[in-house]
Amino acid sequence: MTDVVAKWDVAMADGVHQVQFEHGTTSGKRVIIVDGKEILRKNWMFRLVGQETFNVGSQKATVHIEAVSGFQYEYTLEVGGKPLKKFVENRKKTAKVWTLLLDGIETRIVLEKDTMEVWVNGEVVETAGEFDDDGTVTHFTWGNHACYIQAVSSGKKREGIVHSLIIDGNEITESLE
Repeated sequence: MTDVVAKWDVAMADGVHQVQFEHGTTSGKRVIIVDGKEILRKNWMFRLVGQETFNVGSQKATVHIEAVSGFQYEYTLEVGGKPLKKFVENRKKTAKVWTLLLDGIETRIVLEKDTMEVWVNGEVVETAGEFDDDGTVTHFTWGNHACYIQAVSSGKKREGIVHSLIIDGNEITESLE
Protein backbone atom coordinates (compact mmCIF):
# COMPACT_ATOMS: atom_id res chain seq x y z
CA MET A 1 0.00 0.00 0.00
CA THR A 2 1.31 3.46 -0.89
CA ASP A 3 0.99 6.64 1.11
CA VAL A 4 0.49 9.02 -1.88
CA VAL A 5 -0.58 12.32 -0.34
CA ALA A 6 -0.05 14.70 -3.27
CA LYS A 7 0.16 14.72 -7.07
CA TRP A 8 1.10 17.60 -9.31
CA ASP A 9 1.40 18.05 -13.09
CA VAL A 10 4.22 20.39 -14.12
CA ALA A 11 4.21 21.63 -17.73
CA MET A 12 7.64 22.41 -19.15
CA ALA A 13 9.16 22.77 -22.59
CA ASP A 14 10.16 19.10 -22.70
CA GLY A 15 6.68 17.88 -21.71
CA VAL A 16 4.25 17.62 -18.82
CA HIS A 17 5.86 15.91 -15.84
CA GLN A 18 3.85 14.18 -13.12
CA VAL A 19 5.18 14.46 -9.57
CA GLN A 20 3.86 12.17 -6.81
CA PHE A 21 4.75 12.46 -3.17
CA GLU A 22 4.32 9.70 -0.57
CA HIS A 23 4.52 10.54 3.12
CA GLY A 24 4.25 8.07 5.97
CA THR A 25 2.87 10.11 8.84
CA THR A 26 3.99 7.58 11.44
CA SER A 27 7.36 6.51 10.01
CA GLY A 28 8.27 9.79 8.33
CA LYS A 29 8.81 7.89 5.07
CA ARG A 30 9.21 10.18 2.05
CA VAL A 31 9.10 9.01 -1.55
CA ILE A 32 9.18 11.22 -4.64
CA ILE A 33 8.17 9.77 -7.99
CA VAL A 34 8.61 11.79 -11.21
CA ASP A 35 7.03 10.46 -14.39
CA GLY A 36 6.56 7.03 -12.82
CA LYS A 37 10.21 6.71 -11.68
CA GLU A 38 11.16 6.77 -8.03
CA ILE A 39 13.87 9.39 -7.60
CA LEU A 40 14.03 9.74 -3.83
CA ARG A 41 13.25 7.45 -0.89
CA LYS A 42 13.81 7.99 2.80
CA ASN A 43 12.22 5.22 4.83
CA TRP A 44 12.63 6.36 8.42
CA MET A 45 12.68 9.99 9.46
CA PHE A 46 12.20 11.25 12.99
CA ARG A 47 11.23 14.66 11.67
CA LEU A 48 7.83 14.49 9.97
CA VAL A 49 7.97 18.04 8.54
CA GLY A 50 10.57 19.68 6.33
CA GLN A 51 11.39 19.69 2.65
CA GLU A 52 12.87 17.56 -0.11
CA THR A 53 14.60 19.00 -3.19
CA PHE A 54 14.90 17.21 -6.54
CA ASN A 55 14.86 17.87 -10.30
CA VAL A 56 11.85 17.99 -12.60
CA GLY A 57 13.04 18.32 -16.18
CA SER A 58 15.64 21.10 -16.14
CA GLN A 59 14.23 22.77 -13.02
CA LYS A 60 14.91 22.34 -9.30
CA ALA A 61 11.77 21.49 -7.34
CA THR A 62 11.04 21.30 -3.63
CA VAL A 63 8.22 19.58 -1.76
CA HIS A 64 7.42 21.39 1.48
CA ILE A 65 5.84 19.37 4.32
CA GLU A 66 4.16 21.44 7.02
CA ALA A 67 2.08 20.39 10.01
CA VAL A 68 -1.40 21.87 9.97
CA SER A 69 -2.78 20.36 13.18
CA GLY A 70 -2.19 17.11 15.02
CA PHE A 71 -1.26 14.53 12.41
CA GLN A 72 -2.55 16.54 9.45
CA TYR A 73 -0.04 17.90 6.98
CA GLU A 74 -0.01 20.30 4.07
CA TYR A 75 2.14 19.58 1.02
CA THR A 76 3.22 22.28 -1.43
CA LEU A 77 5.43 22.13 -4.50
CA GLU A 78 7.89 24.81 -5.51
CA VAL A 79 9.42 24.78 -9.01
CA GLY A 80 12.29 26.99 -10.12
CA GLY A 81 12.20 28.74 -6.75
CA LYS A 82 8.52 29.70 -7.12
CA PRO A 83 5.31 28.19 -5.76
CA LEU A 84 3.74 25.95 -8.45
CA LYS A 85 0.89 28.41 -9.11
CA LYS A 86 3.37 31.28 -9.71
CA PHE A 87 5.57 29.01 -11.88
CA VAL A 88 2.54 28.13 -14.05
CA GLU A 89 1.54 31.79 -14.37
CA ASN A 90 5.09 32.68 -15.41
CA ARG A 91 5.18 29.81 -17.96
CA LYS A 92 2.03 31.20 -19.60
CA LYS A 93 3.91 34.45 -20.16
CA THR A 94 7.16 32.89 -21.43
CA ALA A 95 5.90 29.94 -23.49
CA LYS A 96 3.24 29.16 -26.09
CA VAL A 97 1.95 25.60 -26.31
CA TRP A 98 0.04 23.82 -29.05
CA THR A 99 -1.14 20.20 -28.89
CA LEU A 100 -2.58 18.41 -31.87
CA LEU A 101 -2.90 15.08 -33.59
CA LEU A 102 -0.30 14.95 -36.38
CA ASP A 103 -0.12 11.80 -38.51
CA GLY A 104 -2.16 10.04 -35.82
CA ILE A 105 0.35 10.93 -33.08
CA GLU A 106 -0.38 13.26 -30.16
CA THR A 107 2.07 16.11 -30.80
CA ARG A 108 3.05 18.90 -28.41
CA ILE A 109 4.80 21.98 -29.81
CA VAL A 110 6.24 24.60 -27.45
CA LEU A 111 7.74 27.99 -28.27
CA GLU A 112 10.02 29.33 -25.53
CA LYS A 113 9.55 33.04 -26.14
CA ASP A 114 12.62 34.12 -24.16
CA THR A 115 15.04 31.95 -26.18
CA MET A 116 12.88 31.42 -29.32
CA GLU A 117 13.58 27.67 -29.02
CA VAL A 118 10.94 25.38 -30.52
CA TRP A 119 10.33 22.02 -28.85
CA VAL A 120 8.36 19.20 -30.47
CA ASN A 121 7.46 16.24 -28.24
CA GLY A 122 10.27 17.05 -25.81
CA GLU A 123 13.00 17.67 -28.40
CA VAL A 124 14.48 20.99 -29.51
CA VAL A 125 14.14 21.31 -33.29
CA GLU A 126 16.31 23.26 -35.68
CA THR A 127 14.71 26.51 -36.79
CA ALA A 128 15.33 29.28 -39.32
CA GLY A 129 14.06 32.77 -38.57
CA GLU A 130 13.26 35.60 -40.92
CA PHE A 131 11.61 38.99 -40.85
CA ASP A 132 8.53 39.71 -42.98
CA ASP A 133 6.25 42.74 -43.36
CA ASP A 134 4.20 41.84 -40.27
CA GLY A 135 6.88 40.64 -37.84
CA THR A 136 9.00 37.48 -37.64
CA VAL A 137 8.57 33.96 -38.93
CA THR A 138 10.32 30.95 -37.38
CA HIS A 139 10.40 28.00 -39.81
CA PHE A 140 10.91 24.34 -38.87
CA THR A 141 9.91 20.93 -40.12
CA TRP A 142 8.45 17.97 -38.28
CA GLY A 143 8.30 14.74 -40.25
CA ASN A 144 7.01 15.67 -43.71
CA HIS A 145 5.28 18.81 -42.45
CA ALA A 146 6.29 22.39 -43.18
CA CYS A 147 5.72 24.41 -40.01
CA TYR A 148 6.24 27.97 -38.91
CA ILE A 149 5.44 30.24 -36.02
CA GLN A 150 4.53 33.77 -36.95
CA ALA A 151 5.01 36.56 -34.43
CA VAL A 152 3.13 39.81 -35.07
CA SER A 153 2.31 42.82 -32.94
CA SER A 154 -1.24 42.87 -31.61
CA GLY A 155 -1.19 46.66 -31.86
CA LYS A 156 -2.17 46.73 -28.17
CA LYS A 157 0.41 47.33 -25.44
CA ARG A 158 -1.26 44.95 -22.95
CA GLU A 159 -1.49 42.05 -25.42
CA GLY A 160 2.00 42.46 -26.89
CA ILE A 161 3.07 40.00 -29.56
CA VAL A 162 0.70 37.35 -30.91
CA HIS A 163 2.21 33.99 -31.90
CA SER A 164 0.48 31.71 -34.41
CA LEU A 165 1.47 28.18 -35.39
CA ILE A 166 0.88 27.20 -39.01
CA ILE A 167 1.36 23.61 -40.19
CA ASP A 168 0.97 22.81 -43.89
CA GLY A 169 -0.86 26.12 -44.35
CA ASN A 170 -3.37 25.51 -41.50
CA GLU A 171 -3.41 27.61 -38.33
CA ILE A 172 -3.39 25.54 -35.12
CA THR A 173 -5.27 26.72 -32.02
CA GLU A 174 -3.15 27.34 -28.93
CA SER A 175 -3.59 24.93 -26.00
CA LEU A 176 -4.72 26.12 -22.58
CA GLU A 177 -2.09 24.42 -20.43
